[in-house]
Amino acid sequence: MKVISIFLSILIAESAGLIGSIFTSSAIPNWYAALNKPSFNPPGWLFGPVWVVLYALMGIASYLVWQKWDSSPIAKAAVILYIIHLAFNSLWSILFFGLKNPGLAFVEILVLWGMILALIIIFYSVDRRAAYLMIPYILWVSFAAILNLSIWRLN
Repeated sequence: MKVISIFLSILIAESAGLIGSIFTSSAIPNWYAALNKPSFNPPGWLFGPVWVVLYALMGIASYLVWQKWDSSPIAKAAVILYIIHLAFNSLWSILFFGLKNPGLAFVEILVLWGMILALIIIFYSVDRRAAYLMIPYILWVSFAAILNLSIWRLN
């Protein structure tokens, strides 16, 4: 049962990426390829594997917190915030790639970053391991925010 629960937690997280990819994949070869990008823009092939790993880490983190659902009111709030945050994670792709609006996507990624920071703080009070698993995610989103801002300013 534990393995199935971990798998489902990872699957839920990965589904946020799947939703975002629906809007991303069609925009990359045309719209995104034509944008001016900063010199530090990573190669396109890097984004997919990084996000798969980050979603897996998020899923494991959420599983660790969800395990304390019955014993911790903070865990309940953390899981609810986590689910809301997944919607914001997908929303960024919709705004940036779907609507082709880097400015609005930048505002949204700042909100997402704040939600991730709040999750790390709350997760830490429930299960420190869960908080640590979220650190690569906030680092990548920090980089993504800088990249988003740079693309917005260059175009």
